[in-house]
Formats: sequence, structure tokens, C-alpha cells
Amino acid sequence: MKLQITSPETQLIKKERMGYELGRFEGEVDEELICPICSCVLEDPLQSPQCEHAFCAACIHEWLTRQPTCPVDRSAITPNQLKSVPRILRNLLSRLTISCDNKAFGCTALVKLDVLASHLQDCEFNPKKPVVCEKGCGFVVPKDEIKDHNCVRELRTMMSQLQQKLTELQTESMEQKIQLREQKREIQGLNDALRAVRIMNPRVREIQTTMENEDLTRWVNSLQPARVTRWGGMISTPDAVLQAVIKRALVESGSPSHVVAELMENAHERRWPTGLSTLETRQLNRRQYENYVTKRIPGFDEFICTSGKQAVVVMYCENQHMPEDLIIEPGLVMIFAHGVE
Repeated sequence: MKLQITSPETQLIKKERMGYELGRFEGEVDEELICPICSCVLEDPLQSPQCEHAFCAACIHEWLTRQPTCPVDRSAITPNQLKSVPRILRNLLSRLTISCDNKAFGCTALVKLDVLASHLQDCEFNPKKPVVCEKGCGFVVPKDEIKDHNCVRELRTMMSQLQQKLTELQTESMEQKIQLREQKREIQGLNDALRAVRIMNPRVREIQTTMENEDLTRWVNSLQPARVTRWGGMISTPDAVLQAVIKRALVESGSPSHVVAELMENAHERRWPTGLSTLETRQLNRRQYENYVTKRIPGFDEFICTSGKQAVVVMYCENQHMPEDLIIEPGLVMIFAHGVE
């Protein structure tokens, strides 16, 4: 009989449901294929080096951020020591029959687990399936966003990006680098002058603050609403590549420059408010997450198609109804491995 863990720490992780839910599978599932941490069918399984206990990759990595031991027998283990499970276990998993992720949208397909990913790419019921715009621009956009797709706006955005790249290439010459340094000095001088004016004239500070708030409100109102369906997929420590992609998407979406850096700092749990700062507090406050007003970050869809990861912004100006320990200014960037509509 496969050992199941019942410690308080593991019960918290179970609620995140990082593996495949048992109810999605046709027929019985062997206990050896069930993660001892989340009690779901193994997803991207890894095993400990000595005892060879197998876990979902996300589950064991989350566990090891809290204590460096095997959840089953408490033997010492570090993330670098984790290794792939044997081929026989991967084969057993691949032969399981699972329902499509898009069952709630009408898909009745039952597929082998090893072809689930390819099925999802082609599934006609997938709201995020990439489709080609037929209005002339030829852009590939998610199926559920095609109705709001604006060819002119997208083409203008692409032209702006190309012009920006051209400008970057042009600045490679020494003469232009010198000019760029001079311009930076001029900008710094203007910033210093503006800072001095603000210090001497409180009214100027008020006007600038009002303008910045108006820019922020205008940008937030331009974003499309998003709905998080699997809060357990939250990524609390995004890597540098993921943060760079999101930062670029924020800039390209028109986010005011004075909030981009703060939002990116707030994408990591080290800057999250106390109600989100640990796995335990996130579990305790999870029922309140549905009250968040979340917005989609435009321009992040291309990365979604290749990585599966998704991100939303939770802005302070739209979430002042939330408790103080669940929101900070100017807002949060929340990144998910899956589960955003």
C-alpha cells in the first residue's frame, strides 16, 4: 500500500492540487501513480535520490522550499538531487486515459495522458487555441480574444516595435552613443530642475501626482478582465526570464513608466503583503481570492502559447475593498502555471 502523508504542511500543499485530479481519469489508477503530497495523479514526476519516492515536480519543489527532507521518510534531500522517475513509471502514466482540460467548455474527448498536451493545442473547445485573424493582418491570437482583436492597433504596435528596434540598431554607432549620453544628461538636468520646483511649490507636486494617477487609471481601465480558476497554480518566485517577459509586456501595454518597476518588484513573494507572503497564509486567505479584481496583461499571449504560463495584474486602485494584508500599492503581478481565463 502506498504511503500517504498527513502532516499539516502537506495538507496545505494538497489544497493546491498540483497534479492531475483523479476524477478526470477513466478506470482505476494504480496507487504508485498518485503523488503522496497532493493525492492527485503525478504530473511531471520527479523522485528522491535514495528512497526513490515519486512526487509531482511542483509539489516536491514547493515542499523543499519549506524543509529539505523527503516528505515520506524524512531523509535529507535538496532540489538539485531530484531526478527523473524510471521509464516504466513514465510508461504507466502515459497509458492512462484522461478527460480533456476543456471538458467544461464542451469537449468530450478521452485521450492518453502522453498526448494530452498535443490534443489541447488542437482542441476546438480550447478558449486559448491560437487562431489566425481573417481580417487581413494575419496575426495569431487566442480564440476567445479574436472578437476584440483590432488589426489596425496591432499593426501599429508592430510598426512601433520595429521602429524601436531600428532606433536601437542606429545607436550602435559611436557618434549616436555620444549623443545618447548627452541626451541622458539633459534629461537628468530636467529631472533635477523638476525636483527642485516640486520642493519649492507643493502645488506642482499635487498636479504631477494627479497626472500620474490619471495615467495609471487610464491604463488600468484599458486592460481586459481576467478570471483565475486555479489559484493553486500561483508562482511565488518567478525566474529572471519570466520577469523580463512580463516587464516587456507591461511596457508595451502602455503601463506608466513610474509603476512598471514597482509592479515587477511586487511579482515576487518577498514583496507580497503579509497575507500572501507564505504558503500557510496563502492557504488561510484563499477563500478571499475570488474577491480580487484581476486584469490580463496584453502582449503576454505569445509567451503563453510556448510556456503555458499566464499573468495578471491586481491593482490597488481597483482592489481597495480587499483587506490591507492582501493588497499593496500600486498593485501586484501574479503569475500562474495554469488556470487563467
